Amino acid sequence: MATTADLKNGLCINFNHDIYTVVSFQHVKPGKGPAFVRTRLKSLTNGRVLENTFSAGHEIDITRIIRRPFQYLYQDGDSFVFMQQETFEQINVPVKQIDNTDLYHDGQEVDIVIQEETDQILTVELPPFVIREVIYTEPGIKGDTATNTLKPCKVESGTLPEGAEIRVPLFVNTGDKIKIDTRDRSYVERVK
Repeated sequence: MATTADLKNGLCINFNHDIYTVVSFQHVKPGKGPAFVRTRLKSLTNGRVLENTFSAGHEIDITRIIRRPFQYLYQDGDSFVFMQQETFEQINVPVKQIDNTDLYHDGQEVDIVIQEETDQILTVELPPFVIREVIYTEPGIKGDTATNTLKPCKVESGTLPEGAEIRVPLFVNTGDKIKIDTRDRSYVERVK
């Protein structure tokens, strides 16, 4: 059995009858009282994020997960169809288990997170960054590069005909390719 000293970002644990991944943690040693570990945990089954405090040395139950590379093929009703690239095996994953469905594109490489003991699919993860083309945004005005103001834009999407909405700086125009951080859906940079 592991303890809170073994915590690290990305570690998966069994907690409160669910499987959580550690988003962040901080060991705290106050001037008075015992040390503790403050954590942010994200449920792999429903996506909820919770904050929890463990006492120092508290035992935690680590669960083994595997990440397998798959390729997104198409949407079939209320599920997405993925193909494992080595075996060409196809699996269906319900849309409710997938975040950022509007950023998926045909042929998109993803990682499917599976609990090793039960072979249960927990979640589907996009790469940390994706590159998409801007299909519509209000035109920028010369000199708009100095402010941190953001405007809405639509980027290409394989699942939504109208495109996915992202907030971008004022100098981004229709036709530009941009890099998007899929963890928080934020603009990173323009790509040539």
